[in-house]
Amino acid sequence: MAVSCGDEIIPVLNEYIRLFDAGKELVVFTRDWHPEGHSSFVTHGGTWPVHCVRGARGAEIDDRLEFPSTCLLVSKAILQEKEAYSAFDGTRLAEYLVDLGVDQVFVGGVATDYCVKSTVLGGVANGFEVFLLKDAIRGVDLKQGDSARAVEEMRKGGARLVTIDEVKVLLSDLRPEWSR
Repeated sequence: MAVSCGDEIIPVLNEYIRLFDAGKELVVFTRDWHPEGHSSFVTHGGTWPVHCVRGARGAEIDDRLEFPSTCLLVSKAILQEKEAYSAFDGTRLAEYLVDLGVDQVFVGGVATDYCVKSTVLGGVANGFEVFLLKDAIRGVDLKQGDSARAVEEMRKGGARLVTIDEVKVLLSDLRPEWSR
């Protein structure tokens, strides 16, 4: 979904993608994958303009994002009458990550005040240690300050707020082989 200045985070997200891919870590892309006439659309009583309709250009992941050698694509909000902001809502993402032995999740993208917030809080609720990539998020801000309030809610909810430089240090401490 189009978010004001959302394209500014693409180079930062690409830097994270390269970092995690180099460490052989799983990178997960998520997307809304709405059926036509989804309940979230204003035309059907929802909040949002028509966006991310299955198979339409607006549902594609921006081609400026670098796809790593291995990645997972999770489609959400696929049911006509059910909104799903979190990548964990209505998907098997949590179970899949647990099966892989994943215990930490790093989240960036759009929109800070909706999908990012819900995914971060969903990750915490599913028992993951969650890191919010604060330099790789942008919000909608339907009401001025929504994004800032969302970041604070995520922090209070248990997420650690980090930047790319902090993640590089964190990962080299956790995985010494990365610092070679």
